[in-house]
Amino acid sequence: MVLVCSTEDVPKGTAVSADIAGTQVAIVHGEDDGFYAVRDECSHAAVALSEGEVEGCSLECWLHGSRFDLRTGEPTGLPATEPVPVYPVEIRDGDIYIAVDDNGRPNPSNGVTAP
Repeated sequence: MVLVCSTEDVPKGTAVSADIAGTQVAIVHGEDDGFYAVRDECSHAAVALSEGEVEGCSLECWLHGSRFDLRTGEPTGLPATEPVPVYPVEIRDGDIYIAVDDNGRPNPSNGVTAP
């Protein structure tokens, strides 16, 4: 696990972008009070998901409106049809940690890897 930021850096209902070993990751504070991490790139149009809108446990891409489930990475709204990688998050003492592999890169929990 690698320290990414403080929970205070991500207000409820927002997302921030973090670079973890060259991979852009969107850290999201869902409206359910959970913290989530997904690849910060829409699988449809390759734009930053962190700039989109958080609604419940989903994140909407600002460009074409694709929506992704923050728990699974699965698209829940077109035009995206491919999931985005989801990374395990751990909260410790008010800090957000993301799972990484032996090389320090984010390690997806849903088996989806970025191209």
